[in-house]
Amino acid sequence: MRGIAFFSGGKDGLYAVYLAEKSGIEVPYLLVLKTSIGLSPHWENFEAIKTLAEAMGKTLLTFDMVDGGDSLARFIASLEVDYIIAGDIFLEDHFKWIEWLAEKAGVKSLEPLWGRNTLELAKEMLNTGFEYTIIAVNREKLGKEWLGYKFSSPKDLELFLNKNPDIDPLGEAGEFHSVTLSSPLFRKLFKFEKLSIEKSEKYWWLRFKVVEDDWKAQ
Repeated sequence: MRGIAFFSGGKDGLYAVYLAEKSGIEVPYLLVLKTSIGLSPHWENFEAIKTLAEAMGKTLLTFDMVDGGDSLARFIASLEVDYIIAGDIFLEDHFKWIEWLAEKAGVKSLEPLWGRNTLELAKEMLNTGFEYTIIAVNREKLGKEWLGYKFSSPKDLELFLNKNPDIDPLGEAGEFHSVTLSSPLFRKLFKFEKLSIEKSEKYWWLRFKVVEDDWKAQ
């Protein structure tokens, strides 16, 4: 069985890939969407996303959503996969859109994180070897001082939540976005380099690079 996974470099989608592969599904394709509604901090850092995909030995595909969902479904159908994989947890509108897209493409949807407790899920990710850094914050919910904050262990998560008790542990309500620097899927370890802080209508966000961490690799 083969699947294509939505991919932004963030922790949730990548953990969904990890769980899908553990269940025996091959995931040769990662799909990055160019949104047609507002700025995406992930798309603005596409080169970093490309670097992470290369570290997994997977084919990175892109699709411009200006062409619409029907065109996306036809594109996915052309790849001869069995599943669309996504990392939704409790955003029902997006979950239903994935189900609609899968039906249109003639494949199954797979949402291995759906309905999970986000605190327990965050701890599970960190204990599995995932490390991730905040690359964007919703300006109404978090200060820009949290840009670049790294989650390497449950202690980092505890500190963050103590300072921000009203924020979802995984930012599932859109409070923050992340990029993954370490995971069992990567063939390399990465470190994070800030380039600049940017401001959009909704976010404080970073331009950044991910580069191989030679020191950790030794």
